[in-house]
Amino acid sequence: MVPMSDHHHGHDELEDHDLGLSHDLPKIVERNRLGRRGVLSIFGGVGAAAALVACGSDGSSTTISSSASASASAGGGPGGTPPDGAPGGGGRMGTESDVEVADGEIPEETAGPYPGDGSNGPNVLSESGIVRSDLTTSFGDASGVAEGVPTTVRLKVYDLNGDDITVLSGAAVYLWHCDRNGDYSMYSEAVVDENYLRGVQETDADGMVEFTTIFPAAYSGRWPHMHFEVYQSLADATTYTNKLRTSQLAIPEATCDEVYATEGYEQSATNMEQTPLDSDNIFSDGYSLQMAKATGSIDEGYTLTLNVPI
Repeated sequence: MVPMSDHHHGHDELEDHDLGLSHDLPKIVERNRLGRRGVLSIFGGVGAAAALVACGSDGSSTTISSSASASASAGGGPGGTPPDGAPGGGGRMGTESDVEVADGEIPEETAGPYPGDGSNGPNVLSESGIVRSDLTTSFGDASGVAEGVPTTVRLKVYDLNGDDITVLSGAAVYLWHCDRNGDYSMYSEAVVDENYLRGVQETDADGMVEFTTIFPAAYSGRWPHMHFEVYQSLADATTYTNKLRTSQLAIPEATCDEVYATEGYEQSATNMEQTPLDSDNIFSDGYSLQMAKATGSIDEGYTLTLNVPI
């Protein structure tokens, strides 16, 4: 992660994880190319399921480190799952999403004060190790682990440009969200030296990405959510200036009620009651294209799925 304090390695030569995404990218691209070819040859082109999640503009009550400034930009627009038999759409994602791609593009939203994409200082996208599916641990020099109810996030990205609805393969999705305490890594004082709950994945041949993470808190002023940015490729996913879309994912109320009744999430139950979905400063103007479908349980963990047409 971008250093938030003055600490260095105790030796002169750089470790591999210090060399940045430009060092990792050729290896990642080659590995993905060969891996996908092998998988397709075995399974006849059936793509693996994948995931995407997003978080929101933050009226958060978290304490911000003086080393990271907080700024945000806002926007609006719509998103979703393809209708059955839609051209190039691949039909529905089974029972995984209720949002229709034909309903329009996923809305453009603010990245909030804690994006970590270089737009207001810290840029985790330039760090070696950011391309990963498991977001529960920090990487590089950080070693923290985010505790909470296990959650899988699956996103399917679509390209709505032109006459047909087609999946967007080879794109990159950056997902980030707060931890169980409502803190954002790299920004909030308690976790300023951590970079967990942030990661990038490349969409597969079916436009899918999947992340392993934990269920986020509800903090003061916001409905439970996740943030995400979509980039044309992994090579472009190194700074916010290259993003195609920034949006947020909303989490269903019934699922939040279940999670927030468990140990460690007590404050979230109170915070969610104080900020109804219809009063949220991001989702109050409409959230039908951003509401994820949730399945699972406390014991087995939850899965959040959403279609992301751009």
